[in-house]
Amino acid sequence: MEALRPALASLRLPAARRAPRPLYRCLSTSTPRHAQPLPHPSVPGPPPDTPAPHASDALARVARKKKQAEMVKQAQEIRSGPKSYGVLKRRFWKDVTVRETDAAGLQVFLDSRPVRTPEKAVLTVPQSKHQLATAIALEWDLLVSAQQALKTHYIPLTSLTARALHIQAADAAGQTQVRDAIVKMCMRYLSTDTLLCWAPEKNIHDPKDVSSVRQEQIDIAQPIMAYLTTHVWPGVELRPILEPDSIMPVPQPEMTQNVVRGWVTGLPAFELAGLERAVLATKSLVVGVRFIHAWGEAFTPVREAAGVARFGIDEAADASSIEVRWQTQQWGEVDDTHDVEKEDLKRQLGSVIILIGGDAA
Repeated sequence: MEALRPALASLRLPAARRAPRPLYRCLSTSTPRHAQPLPHPSVPGPPPDTPAPHASDALARVARKKKQAEMVKQAQEIRSGPKSYGVLKRRFWKDVTVRETDAAGLQVFLDSRPVRTPEKAVLTVPQSKHQLATAIALEWDLLVSAQQALKTHYIPLTSLTARALHIQAADAAGQTQVRDAIVKMCMRYLSTDTLLCWAPEKNIHDPKDVSSVRQEQIDIAQPIMAYLTTHVWPGVELRPILEPDSIMPVPQPEMTQNVVRGWVTGLPAFELAGLERAVLATKSLVVGVRFIHAWGEAFTPVREAAGVARFGIDEAADASSIEVRWQTQQWGEVDDTHDVEKEDLKRQLGSVIILIGGDAA
């Protein structure tokens, strides 16, 4: 055999006659199987049964029908007018009048009953504030039921006047907690005042053909700041809260904070209540001070000596919403949002004018 191996090697088949090599090699020796789709019916099955109501007691059904009938009857009575039923009871007064009393003030009477504050004290308005007493009487004359008087949004001027009288009573009793709380709140707003928060100088999102919002903020803020540092806080320095290239707030000088805190602390009760409402509405102590200084009865001599123009509701509303107005001019307003907020702001500022104004103003 060893001698025949060279001869057998020379007898190899040519390449064309050799068996072809496989193109792949299976790692598994099991026979491959293909997926077999399951049969799917072409016609859907029958629909589900109709749901049947649960069995209920006959007495329960009768009680439910009676309750539904009673609710329908109550709804009809509400539509027809205020009746003596449920939560909407007819008001117990017919006429609302304003009377000048011996207590050196004006009081609002519901027939023969005077309007009272939440502290059960008789609501007495100073004699010089006839427009405030008339507005309060008009609020109560427009009420349909006595329950509406429990909601402050129906009687906003009554609530605001009650707040001023509460401050006045606390001062008379030597209690400083109420006044100190308002002063603390106002000083917190000074550190983040809306009028003094100016936008950065450069913004890549600003249109090229429109002036920047920062310039509009400066144009509106500077006259207000100049008025306050001249006629209200002479010699006081008011600084912008934000640097041109930073978002970190910068506090006001310590002397400015002391002067402003002392001025707010010494305000009369009605002016202090009006300032509280104006600051909460505008989110700006600077705008609030400028506003009450323009309309407050206590500042009439200062205004007459200065001879400056009035700072009205529109000016205060625009000064406290510069950025919002600039954005809406570029991109448009959202219905039932921006317009409602604008009118509500003017409503609150108007209530401040009625509160702090008087015959001397």
